[in-house]
Amino acid sequence: MDNDNNREEQGDKAVKLGIIGNVILTVLNLIVGIISGSTALTAEAADNFGDMISSLIGFLAFHFALKPADKEHPYGHGRIEPLVGLLISFTLFFIAYQIFQEAYFKFLMHSSLTAPDWIAAIMALIALFINLYMAYYLLKTGKKINSQVISATGNQKKIDVFACIAVFGGVIGSQLGYPILDPILAVIIALLVTKTAIEMAIDNVKNIMGEFPKGMDDEIRNVVFDIKGVKFVRNIKINTVGPYYSVELEVCLDDKMDFNVYEISDQVEKIVIKSIELVNSVSVHVSQI
Repeated sequence: MDNDNNREEQGDKAVKLGIIGNVILTVLNLIVGIISGSTALTAEAADNFGDMISSLIGFLAFHFALKPADKEHPYGHGRIEPLVGLLISFTLFFIAYQIFQEAYFKFLMHSSLTAPDWIAAIMALIALFINLYMAYYLLKTGKKINSQVISATGNQKKIDVFACIAVFGGVIGSQLGYPILDPILAVIIALLVTKTAIEMAIDNVKNIMGEFPKGMDDEIRNVVFDIKGVKFVRNIKINTVGPYYSVELEVCLDDKMDFNVYEISDQVEKIVIKSIELVNSVSVHVSQI
């Protein structure tokens, strides 16, 4: 229970940071993008707006996933996280399309393009440091508590770090007489968004399909072998439920020793949950050989 409370507290801070940070970046990038005439910065505002919507959805999903198991959901509600992570990746595909479209229109009228004002470069630097902090904090927290939603939000911010560098370079290049760089860099931003959307979609599909961390079955086998009298551990099945894992396994005991099956089952369950992070359910089958 303490672990769940700690996970909720850490996740709560992360999703709130994502929402507040994206609101600030959306407003600032949009205003400065319009004032300065920077297509790339306006594209970043659109991306930040999508991030803001994703953060709001993520906030709801994270708290829904914390609901305890019930009759209809015996393994809990954790699967909502990879589903929302997949939804966020589709949102990124749409944002990438919008940026591509805007850049295309700029290319058509490239002869009349003007260089964005220097204020766009200053905004890009401010946004760069904001995004760096958000990406670091969200990715660190997402990995620590194994949250697909928070990790997805962190990956969005990682894109924005590179996008800010691209915007800054575009303004410099435009001021030096190459205004075509602005829509070109908007296309680069769209490509980065598309790449991250694909990676996020793949990761969340793997989670939905039940893929678990490599080597987890060996970790379970090793900790159970430490129990006195255990000769074999077999038929290990790991079920991924969003950020958590449920485990089924068969323990074979030495038939020359006298055991209380219920005590052994309870011992195996406790040691696996204590030793393997984010395992919250263990089903044990005991036999003697």
